Amino acid sequence: MAPQPVSDALDEVTRQRLKQTELQLSLETTQLMEQLEQTHQGQYGFAWGAMLLHGLQHWQFWVAAAVLVLLLGLLWWLRKRSREPDHSSGEESSSSNNEQAKVENEGYDFVGFLDKHIQWQVQNLASQSEMAKKLMDRFVLISQKILAESFSPVLQPAIGVGSSFEGWNPCEKDITHRMLVPLKAPQGYSFHLEPDTAQELPGRGFRIRVQPECTCSGEEPTGDVLCFLHHPEQEWRSDEVTNFFDHLCTDHYLDVEKTACWFCHLMVSAWSFFLLSRSQPLVMLPSRRSCKFEVRNCRQKILTFELIFGVQQGDSDIFVTSETSPDAVFTPSTMWFESCAVAEVKFFRHVAWKPGSYHLHCLHLCTRILLGYSFSTYIMKTVVMHLMASTPQSGWRRRHFLMRLGEIMRYLGHCVEERCLNHFFFGNENVPEEIVLPPGFREAEPLNLFQHLVEDIAAYAKALRDFDKLKDKLARLLIYGKR
Repeated sequence: MAPQPVSDALDEVTRQRLKQTELQLSLETTQLMEQLEQTHQGQYGFAWGAMLLHGLQHWQFWVAAAVLVLLLGLLWWLRKRSREPDHSSGEESSSSNNEQAKVENEGYDFVGFLDKHIQWQVQNLASQSEMAKKLMDRFVLISQKILAESFSPVLQPAIGVGSSFEGWNPCEKDITHRMLVPLKAPQGYSFHLEPDTAQELPGRGFRIRVQPECTCSGEEPTGDVLCFLHHPEQEWRSDEVTNFFDHLCTDHYLDVEKTACWFCHLMVSAWSFFLLSRSQPLVMLPSRRSCKFEVRNCRQKILTFELIFGVQQGDSDIFVTSETSPDAVFTPSTMWFESCAVAEVKFFRHVAWKPGSYHLHCLHLCTRILLGYSFSTYIMKTVVMHLMASTPQSGWRRRHFLMRLGEIMRYLGHCVEERCLNHFFFGNENVPEEIVLPPGFREAEPLNLFQHLVEDIAAYAKALRDFDKLKDKLARLLIYGKR
């Protein structure tokens, strides 16, 4: 539900402090939004799919397809001959080598035509996501100043998650920049994660209990050093503590929906301190468990953001977040779900990424043909992550592009037939050590993402049919340029 308008009234000290912050950040933020707009506009100015289909439908590419087959046959013959003893003259040998190099280059150029628009998309997406992250960093900085003297959850710097921050995107338009805002308990309290033992909902659910902690300096409280645990009867800040539990908690558990509503109000208040807020108004979108909004500029270009909230599990890359499973019909407002989104971004951007790697190109192409089939983009991403963990980075170069595409489809087909695709982070010893997981994650029982195919025969039959269609669709796209 959309939050109600909130008052911007602040005390004079806070207003003066925010005024200084405003003057310092306004110019940077205005420039940042202009850059983000230009990048976002470029996103729509050059759709790789339309160009690909248009180019491949020309008669020259029907000829090129046939020529490619002949060239590949010739390449195989040349390579076979190159392994045989050389009884020819040096001139003939040199000519043969030149011909082989020419054939190989022509084959690579064909792959280059298929992926050149994807390469542009990858670079553009990375630039756009980085600028979106900088904008949210400024918002968190202003929000921290607003909350400095209040008893509220402590905001941490936002972490970009999802496909746009991993470097790929299944959609050519309507990109949503998703970010996780970590929360820490207010001073004098702590967050304790309690697993949902009932397991009635999809995913691993948790409740976040808010508990007081001792902040005394010694073993016995003395003098003016007080804490909520040893001095619950004290009046200082008691109203703020009461408001915190009334407005953000339900039965001493952090409430997702109340937290989302509070954060949306905070977003509106913080945005008003940007000078660009008049020319680029903030439009809040309906959402129960996250903060969704759009930023429009004078040209009516729209940038869409979705902020989710989470609490970190120890020092790991795993969080419990406000995001719920799409399969859940009803989710209690005090239920938070385990998320590997931060670990996934870290895997793509800091572990598996390397200059010249084409794993993102494979994801772009494979996820864009999934519409209307039984497989989600997360299923395809999981397949690619498994193959990335088992295939050396040197095997994801440009010359391996078509080979990797075929391997992805074979892996997916095998998983469908076996009705088993394991979650990448549960019970997987191949997870790189750079990914910090909670204790027991690597030794846990694997989580089968295709469990529903085991339990539902009709769904299994449909998945088999859909995979055959998907395989044919990819082949038609590569050969004829038709989806």
